[in-house]
Amino acid sequence: MNTERKKGTLRTFLARKNIVFSVKRYGIDALGAMAQGLFASLLIGTIVSTLGGQIGSDFLVTVGNYTKAAYVVGGAMAVSIGFALQAPPLVLFSLVSVGAAANELGGSGGPLAVLAITVIAAECGKAVSKETPVDILVTPLVTILIGVLLATWWAPSIGAAAGAVGGLIMWATELHPFFMGILVSVIVGIALTLPISSAAICHGLGLVGLAGGAAVAGCCAQMIGFAVMSFRENKWGGLVSQGLGTSMLQMGNIVKNPRIWIPPTLASAITGPIATCIFRLQMNGAAISSGMGTCGLVGQIGVYTGWINDIAAGTKISVTAFDWLGLALICFVLPALLSVLFCELLRKAGWIKDGDLTLS
Repeated sequence: MNTERKKGTLRTFLARKNIVFSVKRYGIDALGAMAQGLFASLLIGTIVSTLGGQIGSDFLVTVGNYTKAAYVVGGAMAVSIGFALQAPPLVLFSLVSVGAAANELGGSGGPLAVLAITVIAAECGKAVSKETPVDILVTPLVTILIGVLLATWWAPSIGAAAGAVGGLIMWATELHPFFMGILVSVIVGIALTLPISSAAICHGLGLVGLAGGAAVAGCCAQMIGFAVMSFRENKWGGLVSQGLGTSMLQMGNIVKNPRIWIPPTLASAITGPIATCIFRLQMNGAAISSGMGTCGLVGQIGVYTGWINDIAAGTKISVTAFDWLGLALICFVLPALLSVLFCELLRKAGWIKDGDLTLS
């Protein structure tokens, strides 16, 4: 009887504190928000600093460097996660320190360390929030102390594990570019359309090089594929919102008819190995760009940034016409043509009907 009463009391407390243990809250809401934090810091910083370098603006380079600094990126991710977890203000603001520590100590796997540690620190902070007369002291102390302690304890190991997994994927892609090109392209492309963050996954695993190029191919296949094959239903608005925004807009339609996911996924299975085996398309810019596709053209900017970095490092002589041809075909032309072809075949077979791709 006492056990049941205690369980009921705990459930009431968790409900009052808005602490919900669920895959959706941590694996979808928090992960998706973390990608926004990455975009508002590392991605924007990379774009601005690259632009500054190209036009010779020291000011833009300085702005970009500040924006993409590790402690800034960590703080931005942590605050984004806390926002998704609906943390109260004192908890939310305290997470800046937690994210900075986790990202710096996590190394290449910083984003995954930030995600895991911020979730725990935020929920602990929420648990004690407004429970004492000295809330302004207790809540930040609990949030920061728990978060930084866990960052010191866990972040290096999480970073090492994520780096090892990412390194294994990149090594396997170099060794077997055809099969791994298919695998990476399809998986990352699917992750981009699902309500999770392909950008955060790529950045967390540090996917660059050929594996990064395959990831770019898969993301572009989903975004451009859905944008073009649904043009008859969604016209120009749908073309822009999906092609430069996100293919995630089709998730509601995918739930109703999963077969609409076949054309862009098949397209990614084709463009992935073409990227790795023929054009040797590599992402040597920021790893997060590997999971962005054509969203704001971040994926293409990342590839271009990698070319510039390689030239500066002396590993590449110049950007060739073949490089540009590969980028155009992999990111835009082939995804559009292949997805429309497969979609029309499925329309004739009755698997896809008019209205199945209409955005609400």
